[in-house]
Amino acid sequence: MAPTTDHLVGLLLGAEEDWPSTFEALARRLGVLRAPDGSQHTLTTERLSIEPFNLRDRARHELVIDRLAHWYYHPREWLKKVALMDDVYLLNSPFTFQSMEKHSAYCALMRLGMNVPETVLVPYKNPVDNARWAYTSAKYNRSFDLDRIAEEIGFPLYMKPFDGGGWRGVSRVSDRDELHRSYDESGEMLMHLQASVPDFEHFARSLTIGPETMVMKFRPDEPMHHRYAVAHDFLSDEVGREVVTISQTVNAFFRWEFNSCEMLVKDGVVYPIDYANACPDVAVTSLHYYFPWAMKALLRWTAFCVVTGRSPRTQVDTGPWFAVADDEALDHHGRLSAYQALADEYFEVDRYRSFCDSALPDVDEMVLEWIAGPDFAALLHSTVEQTYPAHEREQFEAHFAGLLDLWMSDERARLGAKAPAPTPTS
Repeated sequence: MAPTTDHLVGLLLGAEEDWPSTFEALARRLGVLRAPDGSQHTLTTERLSIEPFNLRDRARHELVIDRLAHWYYHPREWLKKVALMDDVYLLNSPFTFQSMEKHSAYCALMRLGMNVPETVLVPYKNPVDNARWAYTSAKYNRSFDLDRIAEEIGFPLYMKPFDGGGWRGVSRVSDRDELHRSYDESGEMLMHLQASVPDFEHFARSLTIGPETMVMKFRPDEPMHHRYAVAHDFLSDEVGREVVTISQTVNAFFRWEFNSCEMLVKDGVVYPIDYANACPDVAVTSLHYYFPWAMKALLRWTAFCVVTGRSPRTQVDTGPWFAVADDEALDHHGRLSAYQALADEYFEVDRYRSFCDSALPDVDEMVLEWIAGPDFAALLHSTVEQTYPAHEREQFEAHFAGLLDLWMSDERARLGAKAPAPTPTS
């Protein structure tokens, strides 16, 4: 019998428990995977601790799913070390985290010809904490007319930090008074002013893991447990394809493989407004109906990367993308098609699909069985207890259980439709 290769996957976590526990349970349930070449493989997961490390120490992990290093610098530097010295595969490159501070992502998508709303970066309202500030600002800072900039962009507009951060510091500005109040309150935050898209028809939030993308109808003004609406086909086919292409273009361009994007749609035009999330939302209490899909996609992409020995690529190569952007013979749809081809090449879509068909044929059924079972029910109960006050727990547990029951019903119908028709008998 051929030997079985075990692949150790590290989980670098903050305060999360729901999805890591789900991912760990599903990885155990995979058992032995048989790759297309006939070799046998297993996946083992380990939660990473934070401790001193010697730069010459050899990493034990083949792949790390990082949910922490976007704000915690010590593990970020460990990720850089294991990527540079040990060829560990990382879901999201630590070398492009600066680009995840929104500003670079805006610039890149503008350069690629996407319909990013008009955006202006304004200087700090308050001096930064640096001894050289007074001299530098007195000598080089040019005075500017904030009212004029806002009027050129047009009211209403949004003021938001250049580095994002879960809606931190974001304000909708309707007039001059609100403009100055928001700017005064920004303090030492560096702010963008960005045009709004009034009367947009749809707010789409897409979650992309490897080459898989789920586009969800998002309602940002609702409480978190209501923000993701269960809505299928709310976009036209053409707009839906563009949303997917933009999402996968962002990820392939910046070497991000676990990321969410936000886009507004009006009159058939897609406006990307936020597409750089080092730690995208995958909590069961927010994704609910879409949570099982996210776990399946993360499991499949992780298995594919480690079993096939996919080569990590952490550095941005702008050349092929900018060549498409600069090709005057291409219209917008032509560029989108070329970007999708580049994204498919980066994510090895054909090889990935072949691997999933061969090595992971029963993942859909396995995840459905687990979500329907007692272990997941216990995890959901525990998560609700940790998230909500006692007087709301019964209500929210029923709410999420109902949405997941709907997913299970839809999934059973989908899997039943995939089954081959019975062979006619005489």
